[in-house]
Amino acid sequence: MAQDKKDWEVNPNDYLTNSNGTFIIKKDGTPRKKGGRPKGSLNRLTEEVKVKNKLTKKLKDKKHNVDKLRRKLTRAEKSLTEQKKILTENVLTESEVQKIPDIVQEHLDNTGSHVAFMPNEGPQTEFLAAPEKDVLYGGAAGGGKSFAMLIDPLRYCHKKAHRALILRRTMPELRELIDKSREIYPKAFHGAKFKEVEKVWTFPSGAKVEFGFLEKESDVYRYQGQAYSWIGFDEITHLPTEFGWNYLASRLRTTDPEIETYLRCTANPGGSGATWVKKRYVEAGQPNNTFMGSDGLTRKFIPARLADNPFLAEDGKYEKMLLSLPPTQRKQLLEGNWDVAEGAAFAEFDVGLHVIPPFEIPVWWERVKAIDYGYSAESCCLWGVVNPEDKTLLIYKELYQKGLTGEALAQRIHDLEENETRSIPGVLDTAAWAKTGYTGPTIGEMLIKSGHKLRRADKNRVAGKIQIHEYLKTTPSGRPRLQIFNSCVNLVRELQSLPLSKSNSEDVDTHASDHAYDALRYMIMSRPKLDNPFERMARIKGERNFNPSDSTFGY
Repeated sequence: MAQDKKDWEVNPNDYLTNSNGTFIIKKDGTPRKKGGRPKGSLNRLTEEVKVKNKLTKKLKDKKHNVDKLRRKLTRAEKSLTEQKKILTENVLTESEVQKIPDIVQEHLDNTGSHVAFMPNEGPQTEFLAAPEKDVLYGGAAGGGKSFAMLIDPLRYCHKKAHRALILRRTMPELRELIDKSREIYPKAFHGAKFKEVEKVWTFPSGAKVEFGFLEKESDVYRYQGQAYSWIGFDEITHLPTEFGWNYLASRLRTTDPEIETYLRCTANPGGSGATWVKKRYVEAGQPNNTFMGSDGLTRKFIPARLADNPFLAEDGKYEKMLLSLPPTQRKQLLEGNWDVAEGAAFAEFDVGLHVIPPFEIPVWWERVKAIDYGYSAESCCLWGVVNPEDKTLLIYKELYQKGLTGEALAQRIHDLEENETRSIPGVLDTAAWAKTGYTGPTIGEMLIKSGHKLRRADKNRVAGKIQIHEYLKTTPSGRPRLQIFNSCVNLVRELQSLPLSKSNSEDVDTHASDHAYDALRYMIMSRPKLDNPFERMARIKGERNFNPSDSTFGY
């Protein structure tokens, strides 16, 4: 029995007690031994529980994933069924197709409309008959796209609730469409009237067709709160981003259940918005086939060809004109090729966006020039001006000529600056400062001696090309940082046609004609900046002493 006693029972004097008299610890600090499970048994049990819990959780996660996949499969099957229904419900039977002429005539009799336009067979007819919600009619120039854009909104003009909106990038570009509408609409609907100020046609039924523009992204708010049953955009690739088009799509609605709502657009390949247009319509589905967009709208891309328009294709004159264009533009406008931008050094350059008609430049705008010198090749001098409102750069004049000596170049620049208020500071190709094997003055020294204010250009080729890309981008205002007067034909031509270097994708092909491009690169790399207004007016009133660190430039 003594063996069954605990140590604190045998030797109570060795232990301390609590208030209850329970022995808790030896006086030397050693805790009393407790009875319990054999050593290590608790650890083994804990590990077993952990493994069991882990396996249970893993099984539960697998069941959850299976249920999730089942639900996803169910939704996909439902969506597929709905898409099949949408894609097939508008297909006409052969007997229904045969009845179309009678239906058209009945419609004309009932609505009081008249035959003012007969579409060409092929894509133009397909565009006008398309049941899809969102359709692009695009490709080659001269395919009859603009006429189709004018005709399509007339489908519901016998309905009072019908309201259509036809858009171009700028208001001046609308003029051609408005002029064409004056020829067609009164013939189609006797009594149709046009309000010039509002740019709105009103038809006898009360239906309206409005003309508008979307030059800047902020212009979309002109249509805030409006509702349209039909919206069309002519030459939609002139729209740099899809923001405006998506916003306008939210304006598409009607209160008349008998009126279907539609989005319609036309385009030629190329332009500042070619990338997003190509992705949305051309790459998303097969040409002439209905497909479903990610937003749930049925879409179709209908390619346009010059041959589809017999009025332009018959005599061959228009085709001949298109054949005379540079390769890139020829493939875009004649062949309707959407892939020709590949290989172009400045695929984003858009004549419709970056090239503008000349206007009178305010005298106080800061002016600069840049010169790329050549004798056997062309010498090029570009004149630019900085808009003080948004700091954009405008190229307003160019000199592009072979065989000019230093003295002759100096005189030609003087002649072209005759009407300027002061001598314009500029940058010059560093090669023009180099000695050429004789002891006489360099080209740069000749120009300075003649009174031109010049400093050495920054010729970093890769950085210069990157900066031009930055200037070609569209600002939040809808305008690019660089615009060019259409009189600067050589600069426009080079930016359109310059290819990338085959050996260095970060540079242009230096074997191509790049003299105007080089001058532009020098100017942009000079980082032209504005003086404060007082200094600027002082420079207009009287010349200051020039030095190479002229504050006109940023380096």
